[in-house]
Amino acid sequence: MLLNQEITPEHLRSLDYQQLEALAAEIRELLVGAVTTHGGHLGSNLGVVELTLVIHRVFSSPRDIILWDTGHQAYVHKIVTGRAKLFEQLRQPGGLSGYPSREESEHDWIENSHASTSLSYAHGLATALKVSPTGRPDEGEAPEGPEGPSERRRVVAVVGDGALTGGMAYEGLNNIGHSHSDVLIILNDNGRSYAPTASRLSERLARMRIKPSNVRRQERFERILSELPLVGEHVDRVVDATKAALRELWDEPTLFEDLGIRYTGPYDGHDLRSLEKSLRRAAELKGPVLFHVSTEKGRGYPPAEQDTIKRMHDTSTAKPGSYTEAFSEAIVKAAEEHPNLVAITAAMPDSTGLLPFKERFADRFVDVGIAEQHAVGAAAGMAMGGLRPVIAVYSTFLSRAFDQVNLDVGLHRGPVVFCIDRAGITGDDGASHHGIWDMALLSKVPGMTIMAPSSYQELGTMLNQALLIEDGPTAIRWPKTAARHVAESEIGKGLDARKVRSGRPGGSGGEVCLLAVGKMLDAAEEAAEMLEGGGVSASVWDVRVVKPLDDKMLDDATRHRLVVTIEDGIREGGAGTGIAAALDKLAAESAGTKGGKGDKGGKGDEGGEPGAESEPGAVGGRPSAPAVRVLGVPLTYLPHGNVDQILAGCGLDAKGIAASALDALRKLS
Repeated sequence: MLLNQEITPEHLRSLDYQQLEALAAEIRELLVGAVTTHGGHLGSNLGVVELTLVIHRVFSSPRDIILWDTGHQAYVHKIVTGRAKLFEQLRQPGGLSGYPSREESEHDWIENSHASTSLSYAHGLATALKVSPTGRPDEGEAPEGPEGPSERRRVVAVVGDGALTGGMAYEGLNNIGHSHSDVLIILNDNGRSYAPTASRLSERLARMRIKPSNVRRQERFERILSELPLVGEHVDRVVDATKAALRELWDEPTLFEDLGIRYTGPYDGHDLRSLEKSLRRAAELKGPVLFHVSTEKGRGYPPAEQDTIKRMHDTSTAKPGSYTEAFSEAIVKAAEEHPNLVAITAAMPDSTGLLPFKERFADRFVDVGIAEQHAVGAAAGMAMGGLRPVIAVYSTFLSRAFDQVNLDVGLHRGPVVFCIDRAGITGDDGASHHGIWDMALLSKVPGMTIMAPSSYQELGTMLNQALLIEDGPTAIRWPKTAARHVAESEIGKGLDARKVRSGRPGGSGGEVCLLAVGKMLDAAEEAAEMLEGGGVSASVWDVRVVKPLDDKMLDDATRHRLVVTIEDGIREGGAGTGIAAALDKLAAESAGTKGGKGDKGGKGDEGGEPGAESEPGAVGGRPSAPAVRVLGVPLTYLPHGNVDQILAGCGLDAKGIAASALDALRKLS
């Protein structure tokens, strides 16, 4: 097997086409085995096998800069840059990342996993090469030619048609064309993002794909031109101008040419010989060029080819008993009661649990493509028009639209409901997918209500409550991990917090009060048991609603020596700091003074203590703000790994919570 030896770009260039075909088959077998074992992205990588082999034969990476938009399509790139054997540990703790990683290889320039960004990187890097041709310091000088350093370095951006539904991609295209940047854009057109691509551009590309006459005409025209006695520096211009003029006769001009980007294609992305020949010709052109390649997502693996929903884009599903399934059920029920409810997704109807809704209420389902900013802006308009928009989105992707959340929805007090999946530590997808920013960001939006269910049943209750709020936006956040199932007596009501456990009778209520947000309730309850076993009385509250906070919960918390807040978001500016400030304010008001001691929340840096305490005292016979220890995720980029192990490393498992509480009590003594 060819994969028994290390595969590098240099090795690829030594292979003949028969060997390349054999290698492509081996790569697909490796991909299927690794992804079905460890999870990850399959369909997109199966579709770019031949394209990736050709790219690395035509260009010289890392000197030529190859950028992969939405890096989950870069698995084959990893295989052919010396990392094939590492796929045994794909997405495992300490193993191979599921996205490009600069720490792994010099061939990985960017660590992107959010779509539509590569064209902006490409414009920036092309500008850098124009100003400073050597690029990164570690690239060294260009090889010497007869007249000094002359080898041209290329910037190549591989972008999918799904990513072209995102507005940032058009901003990049506009600037690349306007500046005449020396960028080769390879459009990997498979008609899909996560799901089938939703855009008029995709319809235009589809018409081009199904007209093989376009390709035949172009090849025949280029063959004729190659025989003409054209010489000199103006040949390329003559060829391109003539081709553009003839295309005007055959078809309408492409959007790309209108933006100043030469268009060529479409080409069969699975025909190695023809694809390489065409890409080599395109690589010789100067200035911005778009090379249109038609590929088949999931190619070579029947289960993916037969998956009509997402061609096995990834191996995740809405698992039975998960929070996503709870949302999927709840929104269908809510839509039956609210005829003005509309559901919005940014190209992820399956992963966010909206497919059942789409099947029942197709006319009230909106897929905007990979365009989170537009999704939120459109939701603001829908709310103004009397609809009740519900946006289902991953936490990490909602951060792309914070400006719209704040000023288009928040400022207008629009009753938009944000249903935020994959909140908290997501595990094996790594730094770019951990949903740890949402509470810190959304809590700063005036009028925003934020809820965090601790069980499957709570999620439906919270969605119903959110739809009753008509004077501002609401966010409901839940994790990727399994949801616990509880009895009706353990389901909260309205915007109230729920006391789960009371400390031992006697005294002012107990020594420690644990305030847990969402899924962290499990760890808090276990930590309380540990503390009780060591003779420390502990109360536990399920916060449920991070904003506005429940006055009864706050009042009870002041009757303890120590309050420990527990969340799976960043601790700096998160739920815990808000709770600490509220307790401070409550104590100050009780004392009849204005203001308080200020925010006594966590330090939020990457080192030091897991949280910080305020100093307790006594005011008018009643305790002042108790000491507060804020536990949360440190302000750093966390790598991929097992969810429970990452949480434990942040001190957010039961053992870590109990240890933090005991440490804080010792300091108070």
